[in-house]
Amino acid sequence: MIRVVSRFSLIRRTLLTLVAVSLLLVMVGCESEADLAAVLPTPFAYQVAYTATPTITSTPTIAPTATVNRLITLTPTPDPYRDLYITSLISRNYGGGVLEDMGNLNGAVDFTRKLFRYRSEGLDLYGFINIPQGEGPFPVIVMAHGYIDPVQFSTLDYSVRYADALTEAGYIAIHPNLRGYGPSEDGENVLGTGDAIDVLNLIALIRQQAGSEGLLKNADSERIGLWGHSMGGVVVMRTLIVDQEVKAGLLYASINADESINLSHFEKDGRGNEKTDAPREILNLLSPKNYLDQITAPLAIFHGGKDDVVPVNWSRNLCLVLDGIGKEVTCREYPDQPHTFQNSGDAQFIKEMVAFFDAHVR
Repeated sequence: MIRVVSRFSLIRRTLLTLVAVSLLLVMVGCESEADLAAVLPTPFAYQVAYTATPTITSTPTIAPTATVNRLITLTPTPDPYRDLYITSLISRNYGGGVLEDMGNLNGAVDFTRKLFRYRSEGLDLYGFINIPQGEGPFPVIVMAHGYIDPVQFSTLDYSVRYADALTEAGYIAIHPNLRGYGPSEDGENVLGTGDAIDVLNLIALIRQQAGSEGLLKNADSERIGLWGHSMGGVVVMRTLIVDQEVKAGLLYASINADESINLSHFEKDGRGNEKTDAPREILNLLSPKNYLDQITAPLAIFHGGKDDVVPVNWSRNLCLVLDGIGKEVTCREYPDQPHTFQNSGDAQFIKEMVAFFDAHVR
């Protein structure tokens, strides 16, 4: 049986409880408030621990962004000598421009002598040209002079007597003032490589303009020879290696075909320029010594036994090397002659010089 308690019953019970409590209070009324407090339970109190969030006064540390390692491509340091290697000279193109007539020069009697100008590697280069009388065509000898203090140099210097002798024998003699020899402009010329480039440009220009109006009207484009004294000797060697259409080359008291020997022997580089600090492997690539087997033209080598500038042994050794690799070479030593021949020795040299070119260029 389910007992149902009505709302009225709940109210009634509450009232009865209150009456009972009142009676109890009356009965204990004689007790003090302190005694009453002891009877009542002490309320439970508690605190919640609270820690305040501290104020941030310092700059927060930010985690660094991760570094992404990228692949770095290293560019090799350019080789400053690469364009000067003999193999580089072989692969170049030469020529262009005009051999300009800059007017007559004094001193010629049986031929015409003129000052000329041409451009090479952006430089204005000058020199003189001797042209025989007659219609031609005449064979051409290009001449590379030796070292002289540029301050003391003049266009018609010591080598003019050799050019005159060639012209009187029926050759056009073309004698450029090498770089830095006024009025030719100066330019980079590491170990004389710039001089060789200028001569190669000049030879190509001769071939292009031979037979045309101007200074080269009576020039024969196919009969070209080279002459070089002292530092000009290496110009001749480099040119013969690069241009194998040149008919013959003459070396007169030439400096060494090995540039490392020149640098060791001379106070500067054998040409009046400051020495290069190129390592030996680079010097090998710049030196004619290592490419002599590519020379196809006959060579003549002349040297004085009393040369106190360039050791005569250098020419002796070069003759042995060329002969040993089967090259056509004529070697003549003048025992009593200095670096530049004099008097009867010089006259004899001129005769042999003309005879050599007559045999191989004319």
